[in-house]
Amino acid sequence: MGERLLLVSTNYAPEQAGIGPYATQIAEHLAAARGAEVHVLAGMPHYPAWRLDPAYRGALRVTEERGGVRVHRRRHTVPPRQTALRRALYEASILAGGLLAPPRTGRPDAVLAQVPSLAGGLLAARVARRHGVPYVPVVQDLMGAAAAQSGIAGGGRAAGAAAAAERRMLRGATLVGVIHDTFRPRLAALGVPEDRVRLVPNWSHVPGPSAPRARTRRRLGWPEDRTVLLHSGNMGLKQGLDVLIDTARHDPGLHVVLMGEGSQRARLARLASGVPNAELLPPAAAEDFPDVLAAADVLVVTQRAAVLDMSVPSKLTSYFRAARPVLAAVAEGGGTAAEVRASGAGRVVPPEDPAALAAAARAFAADPAAADAAGARGAAYAEAHLSRAAGLRRVTALLDEALALGGRRATARPGEPAGEGERPA
Repeated sequence: MGERLLLVSTNYAPEQAGIGPYATQIAEHLAAARGAEVHVLAGMPHYPAWRLDPAYRGALRVTEERGGVRVHRRRHTVPPRQTALRRALYEASILAGGLLAPPRTGRPDAVLAQVPSLAGGLLAARVARRHGVPYVPVVQDLMGAAAAQSGIAGGGRAAGAAAAAERRMLRGATLVGVIHDTFRPRLAALGVPEDRVRLVPNWSHVPGPSAPRARTRRRLGWPEDRTVLLHSGNMGLKQGLDVLIDTARHDPGLHVVLMGEGSQRARLARLASGVPNAELLPPAAAEDFPDVLAAADVLVVTQRAAVLDMSVPSKLTSYFRAARPVLAAVAEGGGTAAEVRASGAGRVVPPEDPAALAAAARAFAADPAAADAAGARGAAYAEAHLSRAAGLRRVTALLDEALALGGRRATARPGEPAGEGERPA
């Protein structure tokens, strides 16, 4: 029959934020471009709202066909608020679902994983080890560092356990993909040999804007006489989004917009309730998203000061495509700051400093030509380095190298079961 591949990713379509779109595009690309039989072991859709998609309510196991890919979903807990204990229960439920009801896929030729899900990575490693096939995790976040740096309740105590799970999950991998070079020292500390690490950056998975900026601003009700700062994406602990509410308080001439979902949204809404120039919006529809980004004057990415090397926000690729200047209120030594500087798309300012953020926004407002030039550099950078085609080529090369190192391209055996006992969507 041909090549059979398994991708393990807790997040998958129809999720439109975070890691889900990348996992989806990888799986569908491998199915279409290679003619492979691709299976995905995924969770139930819940991100970034951290609420179960109503279409999947009550389901324990679901099998569905999406874009030429067979998706096997397993039920897990969905904590509406994040603490270390709740996150541990979330991961434990994902692990239990995969162990108690593994997808019946037949013997894969290789197993890929989208990490940060510790449980997903461990499940992928287990399947690969059982069948003696290459195991290739792609590290999007580092959960040990996340537990220590994000400010999650109980995170300090959980960091060691998470790092131990990461070490077990990664050290036996055939190859490990990372989305930014700043992850390499952390992987080395976890015992991953440098010669097994490959760079596979995320790509821009949204198109450029198409509608006139002025028309979109009018529709959104954004004032013409104020500089609009927009944050789009997950509203979690590690983003440290309080600084944006404080920036709105600091400078009433700015209009600060937080668009998205996440565990901190309700608390941020309470903080913003007495701030007339701070606005919270739900996530934009996929077809409207590029135009909303482009309608802002400045696009903002924030992280807590303690966040150094745990992740590079996926929103950056979308920001660059919008051709608007980017302000990164992040730690100097992290991957986010490095990426903003490499693109030339904007400026890096100290994290958790509303005065610095407001001053940088004002500087862009005072020099529209410089703002437009920064935005244009970001769009050019995305076109040259962050195209979907280039990103998927890197993933394909990573897989091919792992298969070559594994010394096998096993042919799938006809007649093996695929998905019995699961409920079609």
